[in-house]
Amino acid sequence: MTELRNFDLNLLVAFNFLLEERSVSRAAQKMFISQSAMSHVLQRLRQQLDDPVLVKTPQGMRPTPRALSLVEPIAALLAEVEQVLRSSKEFSPATTQRRFTIATNDYVEFCLLPPLMQVVGLEAPNIEIHLVQTQGSLGQAAEAADVDLVIGFDVILDQAPYLNRERLYTDRIVSLVRRGHPDFSHGEVSLERFIAAKHMLMSRREAGTGLIDDWLEARGLARKVSLVVPNFLSAPWIVANTDLVFSLPLRIAEHFVRIAPLEIVPIPIEFPTYDLLMVWHSLQDKEPAHAWLRRTIVDICRKVAPE
Repeated sequence: MTELRNFDLNLLVAFNFLLEERSVSRAAQKMFISQSAMSHVLQRLRQQLDDPVLVKTPQGMRPTPRALSLVEPIAALLAEVEQVLRSSKEFSPATTQRRFTIATNDYVEFCLLPPLMQVVGLEAPNIEIHLVQTQGSLGQAAEAADVDLVIGFDVILDQAPYLNRERLYTDRIVSLVRRGHPDFSHGEVSLERFIAAKHMLMSRREAGTGLIDDWLEARGLARKVSLVVPNFLSAPWIVANTDLVFSLPLRIAEHFVRIAPLEIVPIPIEFPTYDLLMVWHSLQDKEPAHAWLRRTIVDICRKVAPE
């Protein structure tokens, strides 16, 4: 009995053509090899199966009884293998069952998750999205085996040649104040007035500082921070009921002014803009479900931040 580990499975394709054509030359044409090479393949088949497979007769090549008994099971096996290979390339959002783990932050959760889940609910109801906060850098998260995708700003993402990245859109820092704030109700504000105001800050640093504080410290300046919070959740209602100034990305500020009596004012600091990036390992690049998710996120971002 021939053991599978010793059998060349490529010979099954040749067997299929040989039994279909019952001609070495015609089978060779279908396999895009020479007739002599096909004759060699037939010899290997005979050795592997311990059977002549095809025998010359006055009426042409005739299959042996053993070869005939193998025609249907080998054809079925090849069809199943072909289906497996085809299904790995084809992807149907409506029927696939898949969990995606996305390493990201509160910003993405607030701005992109609602429209993403709306699309997933309509187009891919069996897909499950898991958002995780990273302990280290987002670049390191992209290398983790249990993370499919990383979304974060370019200033906190690492550079690595084996990580693919795509720019989603650009955001900038603005300030949010209550409507009718006595010091910020006339549009632009000076740096001096900005520093003199009481500030609310979203920060996870132990020191309770942020990028604005870094910028001010480099110039020998400091602002008064009265409240530090770990996320954006309570911000619109706190700012709407106090004179605190809250600096945050524009895209989130635009959401907050729709739900609370707030105003967006520019910060008197020449801060650079930030690119929101989507990063994934190159191993995931051609995976159909992964590619669908990336395309979906890109489409959503074009609507969230049309440029």
